[in-house]
Amino acid sequence: MTLLRLILEELKAIVADKAIAVTLFGGVLFYALLYPLPYLNQVPTEQALVVVDLDNTSLSRELIRHADASPKIRVARAAGSVAEAQHYIASGDFHGLLVIPAGFKRDLLLGKGATLSYGGDASYFLVYSALVEGLVTAGMDAARSVQLLGMLSRGESFAGASLSLLPMHLNAVPAYNPGLGYTPYVVPGLFLLILHQTLLIGTGILGAGQWRKAGYWQQVSSLELLIGRIAAFGLIYAALGAFYMGWCYHWYGVSVQAGLGDIAAFIVPFYLATAAAGVAASCLFRRRDMPTQVMLLASMPILFVSGFVWPLSLIPEPLVMAAQTIPAVPAIFGMLKLNQLGTGFDGVFSEWLTLWLLALVYLALAWWGLVVRQREVNQLSPPKQG
Repeated sequence: MTLLRLILEELKAIVADKAIAVTLFGGVLFYALLYPLPYLNQVPTEQALVVVDLDNTSLSRELIRHADASPKIRVARAAGSVAEAQHYIASGDFHGLLVIPAGFKRDLLLGKGATLSYGGDASYFLVYSALVEGLVTAGMDAARSVQLLGMLSRGESFAGASLSLLPMHLNAVPAYNPGLGYTPYVVPGLFLLILHQTLLIGTGILGAGQWRKAGYWQQVSSLELLIGRIAAFGLIYAALGAFYMGWCYHWYGVSVQAGLGDIAAFIVPFYLATAAAGVAASCLFRRRDMPTQVMLLASMPILFVSGFVWPLSLIPEPLVMAAQTIPAVPAIFGMLKLNQLGTGFDGVFSEWLTLWLLALVYLALAWWGLVVRQREVNQLSPPKQG
């Protein structure tokens, strides 16, 4: 059997197998829509706030206006006490609380400290972050207003007092996530993980289903079968990867800094290492359902140890080192630096070498596993000649 015919046989086996076809094509397309769906609004805005104003002065009302003017906060209701405000928040219609203490304006004008109390629904981290950011900004604006009045009362000019309060103006321009949204942040790494897991599952199901019956995989050597299988899956994932890193990146507004050549050079060892790892893993399974169960259970741990949703400094060092043996981990870290941060290929050279090393190791393991499995199949059912 020629190599081209072997690749065609592998492609036919992949497409004809419903479980593999659904995982590869249906899963990749489905997850492209499902995972980013909760974050399409990018950043939380206009979060409903309950205000308890125990001071009821012009300054406290100005603070409330500043809070309401923030794009992250909407002052939705006033309450007469903290207990009443807690009742509103418990209803689920409000997410934050601002308490202005009695004597707020008096204490500030006398130069004493005044404490504003903030509260929020911390079960939603992004909502809580938006509330705190908006309230802190409003509080700082109110404090500057009082400081400005104090300076003017001491005879300072308005220009001098303003310059003293704001000696410099910060113009922050996000370089890699212009909208400061969650989707452009999480999608690039998550899509690579989806490609990694579906490729492992697909190769695992195909191999696990062949070790108890005869077929074309008996008519070729282990090395030829390995090359043909990786080539077949590589052709499919070249198209799926182009869909993810092309159309999906454009659709979700993901920043793209790298050229096509750099992306292709980096993604090749990732596909090679992942496909080889999947073939090697398939030699461990005798049931077709096991690869899906094992790989899905491993998805969440891989997501965390990859370092883009959870700081690596908070993960035990031995676990971080062990995670480098999973192709998705150096691939995600390197692709984020290359494609989103624009570091250039020199900046991801270590991750690129790691992927090639993993590819060599998993290719050797996959070849050895195929040799063992083919020998078992041939003992049960000798291959037919021709």
